Amino acid sequence: MRQTISAPPTLLADLGGTNVRFALSEPSAATPFRTDSVRRYQVSDFASLTAAIRQYFSDTGLQAQHALIAAAGRISDGETVQITNNPWAISARNLQTELSMQSVRLVNDFAAQSMAVMLLQPKDLVPVGGLPLPRLGAQAEQTFVIVGPGTGLGVGGLLLRQGKSSVLQTEGGHAGFAAHTPEDIEILHRLNQRYGRVSNERLISGNGLVNLYGVICEIAGQAPEPLKPEDISQRANAGSDPLCVRVVETFAGIFGSVAGDLVLTTGAWDGVYLTGGLVPILLPWMERGHFRERFEAKGRFRETMEQVPTQAIMNPEPGLVGAAALAIQEAGGSLLPLQD
Repeated sequence: MRQTISAPPTLLADLGGTNVRFALSEPSAATPFRTDSVRRYQVSDFASLTAAIRQYFSDTGLQAQHALIAAAGRISDGETVQITNNPWAISARNLQTELSMQSVRLVNDFAAQSMAVMLLQPKDLVPVGGLPLPRLGAQAEQTFVIVGPGTGLGVGGLLLRQGKSSVLQTEGGHAGFAAHTPEDIEILHRLNQRYGRVSNERLISGNGLVNLYGVICEIAGQAPEPLKPEDISQRANAGSDPLCVRVVETFAGIFGSVAGDLVLTTGAWDGVYLTGGLVPILLPWMERGHFRERFEAKGRFRETMEQVPTQAIMNPEPGLVGAAALAIQEAGGSLLPLQD
């Protein structure tokens, strides 16, 4: 069982460029994340984060004196954050003053995504590749990678050491794309002409899906249509467009290759968690083999990689769940494994 602590409710926020999600956490409760308290608002509807929080409190009738804000950006000195495509100026100190709160903490959104693993239950996870889910705390030391394609490509690490958890925040999504197959090389060549340096995010993200579609159309000698990521996935899932099918198959393979490289880089032999908005949508294609084949195809490390489990996070609010985990940790609680 998780250690019992005494701590007041905490307002949680998962803040991106388009939407902000709120929820309330009660760190001392057996179920610290209150799913009934989740609300989503559009950033464009409010002049500031303060105004959005006030609306949330008004809509729900809830209150909190502490807040933990997970924001999609680099936190400067733990105090401010600049979010891409978001006009709000976010300052922890200003929020605390304007809302008369006792404390406000800013964290990177992938710090929260990584910590979400500590509160997820088996029903929140789908194994990709047939290996059983890892048991947190099975060894004194465990290392996991969390990787998530959405608007961009987020990469984080979860380190478990002697019963304590911490996160490794990285910009691994901006590491250079490593081509492995003749098709990869052709894709890299064409994207290099367009962008110069080609990062993994140029391929494994919503915009990456569009980039892949454009390049694969060019290779096939066809003019690409002005499709959005959701158009490509819908056509692929419907089987109505062979090129879109090829795109999502290629995406799944490259995603597996990238995830496998992250294991080699970080030593995350205990497992990989796949998160982000594209994972539930493209999961059927990842389950068909391309993801694991490329994930395991690491030369002399193939046998080792075959034993590394990969699992998709299907919980719709991993950012908020992770913020709840951080709130427990901040209150002095211990995040123990749920899989006994």
